Amino acid sequence: QVRVAESGGGSVQTGGSLRLSCAASGGTGSLNAMGWFRQAPGKEREGLAALYTADKSPFYGASVAGRFTIALDNAKKTLYLQMNRLKPDDTAMYYCAAGMVDGGLLDPYEYNTWGQGTQVTVSS
Repeated sequence: QVRVAESGGGSVQTGGSLRLSCAASGGTGSLNAMGWFRQAPGKEREGLAALYTADKSPFYGASVAGRFTIALDNAKKTLYLQMNRLKPDDTAMYYCAAGMVDGGLLDPYEYNTWGQGTQVTVSS
């Protein structure tokens, strides 16, 4: 059974940067994709960035393209999200997800393994 755990959240000011990490463990052979999502209070879970673990080609949501970068270290079984030029609208709980995806990479319903989340707060 695959498990994922996020780390690296925190509080920053507008324009700052943070890097999130997601460590995967367990039966990682049963998944083909990993991604980052976020959810703010009262809003739906939003797909930010995701990739297939085999070719690592990234896909980004419109709200973060050009500011966030997703990367996967297969040897460490760790997924990263480098977040630059952060804005107050980026404030949310950030989640790492993994799964056997055969539809949209940024669709949260495609993923069956989720971490507990890490809070990111951006102040103006």
